[in-house]
Amino acid sequence: MQRDWDSFLMPYQQAVSELKIKFRGMRKQFQQANEHTPIEFVTGRVKPIDSIIEKQARRYIPDDLLEQDMQDIAGLRIMCQFVEDIYQVVDLLHKRTDMKVVEERDYVTNNKPSGYRSYHVVIEYPVQLVHGEKKLLAEVQIRTMSMNFWATIEHSLNYKYQGEFPDELKARLKRAAEASFMLDKEMSEIREEIQEAQQLFSYGKGQNVPMPKDTEKKRD
Repeated sequence: MQRDWDSFLMPYQQAVSELKIKFRGMRKQFQQANEHTPIEFVTGRVKPIDSIIEKQARRYIPDDLLEQDMQDIAGLRIMCQFVEDIYQVVDLLHKRTDMKVVEERDYVTNNKPSGYRSYHVVIEYPVQLVHGEKKLLAEVQIRTMSMNFWATIEHSLNYKYQGEFPDELKARLKRAAEASFMLDKEMSEIREEIQEAQQLFSYGKGQNVPMPKDTEKKRD
């Protein structure tokens, strides 16, 4: 039986739209409180139909188990500045009452043999439809911008080589992943100075720098 893809994917499209708004709202709340936001930016997509069909065939997923077994039909990506931010975002997701974490895979601490690093969280999210509520799965990938740069390049090369990378290229990619993670570690070492500089930069764009209490007393 031919699947009606428009009807099938519509709830996933709604979920991605709603989740992007919610995650961006979290970022905005940190900014309004003049706190460091662990969320740098958010993207999302619904998996293309041809990608769903290809993955379903490759993993031998029956039609009746598609929604259950393919967890990334709805995909969100949260980019962070620092490795520590990744784990803060994961903690925030666990505390939400409008979604439920059902699975998580830490490829930051336990990176893949290829060098790939990211934190994957599968959530169960309820979408409100005209005829009732529908709970569906969505995958949230949380990573630093450095990790994302490497993953994007590796993903592009995968289309050319279909996962069968030449040994030399594979070794280069792994070295690049290690260099990328070293950059993240260095940035974490000077994280406080970076955040202070960013805060001063924000104030320089029109906000008033908060004055120390002693200074305020002298002016009075």
